[in-house]
Amino acid sequence: MTRPPTAAQRRVIDAADPVTGRLKGTEAQLAALVRHGLAFRHARPPHDHFLTPAGHRLRDAEPVAPAPETPSASGVFAARIGGEEDPPAAGPARVREVHSAWQGLLELRRMTNPDGATDRPCGWERAHLVQAAALALEAAGHTPADADADRGYRVRATPQPEAVAVREPDAAALRACSVTLEAAGWQVGEYTEPRTRARYLLASPRRV
Repeated sequence: MTRPPTAAQRRVIDAADPVTGRLKGTEAQLAALVRHGLAFRHARPPHDHFLTPAGHRLRDAEPVAPAPETPSASGVFAARIGGEEDPPAAGPARVREVHSAWQGLLELRRMTNPDGATDRPCGWERAHLVQAAALALEAAGHTPADADADRGYRVRATPQPEAVAVREPDAAALRACSVTLEAAGWQVGEYTEPRTRARYLLASPRRV
C-alpha cells in the first residue's frame, strides 16, 4: 500500500463482513483494493472479493464510530465473551446470528488457510483471539457469563502470545469448553490459579 485508500475505498473496507471480510463495492473500487494488497478476488465463482490480512489490520487500526443501532441492525456481530454489561438479547435471532457467523468463519478458514483446511484456526482468528475463541464456544451452545453472574464462561486475553484464558466456575462446564475448543482447532490446557485454586483453561490456535 503506497498511499491511504480514498474515502470511497475506506467505506468499502469498513463495510466488510466482520467475520469473513467479504466486500461489496464497484468493480473499480474492488480492483483498486486488490492492487493495493488490501483485498483479493476469490478464484472460485462467484468470484467475490475479501479483505486480506493487511485489509483487516487497516480496518481494525482505525475503527469507525459505531452507529447507535443493535448489532443485528447495524450488521456488526460480536461473539459473547462473557461478563458484558449490556449483552445482546438471547433468543432465536441471536442463535441464527451466531450460527451464521460460525459458518462464515469456517468459510474464511477454507479460503485463507494454505491447504483449505477448516479444522484449524486461520489468520483472522490469530489476530482476534478472544472473539474467535468466544465464537467457537457460543456457537457450540455454551452459556456466557452475565455481568453479575457466578456461572457461565468468560474469555479473556492473556500476556502470553496467541493464548486466551477461559474461566467457568462449574468444573463440568469448564471441561466441556475444553472439548469444544479442541474440536474447533485450539490447543487447550487446564491450569490452577495459585491464589484462588480456581481451575481455568489456556487455549491457543493450533497451527498443524
